Amino acid sequence: MSAIQFHRRQLLQGAAVLGALGAGVVLPAQAAIAAPARELSGEEITLTIGQTIIQIDGRPARAVAINGGVPGPTLRLREGQKLRITVINELTEDSSLHWHGLELPFQMDGVPGVSFPGIPALGRFTYEFTIHQHGTYWYHSHSGLQEMMGCYGSIVIEPAAADPAPPAHDHVMVLSDHSFVHPASILRKLKVDPGHYARYPQTLAGLIAGKDQPLKTRLEFAQMRMDPADISDVTGKVFRYLINGRGMGDNFTAPITPGAPARLRFINAGSMTFFNVRIPDLAMQVIAADGQAIVPVEVDEFQMGPGETYDVLITPQDRAYTVAAEAMDRSGMARATLTPRPGLTAPVPPLRAPVRLTMRDMGMDMDMSHGGGGMDMSMRSQANAPDVKLGPGVDMIAPMPVDRTGEPGLGLDKGGLDKIGHRVLTYRDLVAPVQNPDTRAAEREIEMHLTGSMDRYLWSFDGVTMSEAHHPVTWATGERLRITLINDTMMGHPIHLHGHFFELVTGHGDRSPRKHTVIVQPGGKVSFDVTANEGDWPMHCHLFLHMAMGMMRVVKVRGA
Repeated sequence: MSAIQFHRRQLLQGAAVLGALGAGVVLPAQAAIAAPARELSGEEITLTIGQTIIQIDGRPARAVAINGGVPGPTLRLREGQKLRITVINELTEDSSLHWHGLELPFQMDGVPGVSFPGIPALGRFTYEFTIHQHGTYWYHSHSGLQEMMGCYGSIVIEPAAADPAPPAHDHVMVLSDHSFVHPASILRKLKVDPGHYARYPQTLAGLIAGKDQPLKTRLEFAQMRMDPADISDVTGKVFRYLINGRGMGDNFTAPITPGAPARLRFINAGSMTFFNVRIPDLAMQVIAADGQAIVPVEVDEFQMGPGETYDVLITPQDRAYTVAAEAMDRSGMARATLTPRPGLTAPVPPLRAPVRLTMRDMGMDMDMSHGGGGMDMSMRSQANAPDVKLGPGVDMIAPMPVDRTGEPGLGLDKGGLDKIGHRVLTYRDLVAPVQNPDTRAAEREIEMHLTGSMDRYLWSFDGVTMSEAHHPVTWATGERLRITLINDTMMGHPIHLHGHFFELVTGHGDRSPRKHTVIVQPGGKVSFDVTANEGDWPMHCHLFLHMAMGMMRVVKVRGA
């Protein structure tokens, strides 16, 4: 049985179980209110996955919780310790937990059909491994629709040696999205109408009023049969955006001390949402990316894709601040408050103007009327991607993809429509504070295209969905590789490689930033160097439904 067959079966099982919930299954009384998340530590930990109801701004929503809460407990661990986690599955479908960003034996990675068989319904599984790193990470289900229903939690790993000057406060900020609508229903609507959740379509009235894009740009997109307003598949039209499980009105609140540094550990556990994070009137010093320390860099805002984590230091004054995590398409916001005293709040910034795609986002950063300087500007030219399997599942091939690691992300460019006008983090701002552990040059280079079809809602690597990929990607143990990802779609994709850290190629040589997840901007490309660790490892888009619909591969690493 192939991995994707297993995955799809689980997806259907998940849909069936959650469908039963939708049909009115009565939950146990004690599950009526989600328990608050707690911290767990030590070498023996037990987690229980089960159904529950959570409250979002006073409205009940179905959820798959861990230890009764969304998010699940924070696991506070220490570098060098051994860990034995028993996961009890109280669902009537298979489940799993994956330890996102942790370097561990692949059999403990927690991906059903790839590295272990999964945790059977009403069964249990014990993960055992040693913690070899420190930093901010998280865990989540890799089964069915469970992550999208709330099955995730945070991991904080302290360094082996205690920090001699710890910050006054250390707060975890888990960003996520949750819907009152069943995830299976969301997927079904996208398959029927990919634009079903479009929030801000451009209109004729807007054109007449001089809003949004000019007629020329609209005609260019119409010629390509593309929608420049198609920023996110699933939007605030159906999602509520959360911080630590709390909605806008619930307003998760954390203490701060005036004049004393506080550490905020941001984790994007969203299933389908890129977040733009800022704290108005307060600079953030980014000190870690994906759990790895970086040379501190001060910014006012950063964009993070699902699967990424950023640690920041702040030094507040004697007042309250709003943490604003705005969805990339500007259709909604998650909000929290940092305050020195209970009851204080700060103004919540309004949502900014909707984002529009440009020709640069389509991989055509030039005036089409000039003919592309002799290049083949066809949207589906095989000459621009000889190894991509063209077919109904591939809408386009970017004619001129460019390295966009020096750009802040969709909608945050200072020169864009929104005129951001403040400091926004880019990947090129990230610099490792010490030399990377492996500085060898790549022995082999591999190019992979991120492809898809919005009309059919299919997503793939090189034009091939996971269910069609009958052979894994093969690397040799210890092999040094350069991987280049080219985004041939009009959407950003956060690509996560399990079991590895890779070094982004951003011009910093042996101080390249090390990450486990990287956003490939639409019409863009990203290169990274990686040293292959033995095992079977998924590589996939961390937009949950893109992964489920095919943008995933298994990387098989074996002895040379």
